[in-house]
Amino acid sequence: MIAYLYVALGSALGGVLRHWLNVIITEKFNDGFPWGVLFINIVGSFVIGFFAALTTEGRFVVSDEIKLFVMAGLCGGFTTFSAFSLQTLNLAQAGDFSRAGLNIILSVALCLFFVWMGYVAAGAINQMKGS
Repeated sequence: MIAYLYVALGSALGGVLRHWLNVIITEKFNDGFPWGVLFINIVGSFVIGFFAALTTEGRFVVSDEIKLFVMAGLCGGFTTFSAFSLQTLNLAQAGDFSRAGLNIILSVALCLFFVWMGYVAAGAINQMKGS
């Protein structure tokens, strides 16, 4: 039962952070493209890749509850793939196929790149000597 509490707390924090960042980015780049969601998915992909590599086979051992808090909760509440999907559909339904396609290409390519970067960054830390 405690595992569900960890996921719920992480999800709440991730969701609040997602909304806050999306509002800030949308206000700054108010051009009709979902830059906020794209940025959030990139950051979330990096964080989940970094954390997974660092704690699964890496330098830091954490409990299963902490893994659930960060990966299922925080990252799950923070990343917005469902919002990405809906915004892409909305762009396509509005006839803005170029932006819909751009959103798909950038989201998939950049999120895959940054999940890999998270693994690479954690791998570098894992290779460091010391405690």
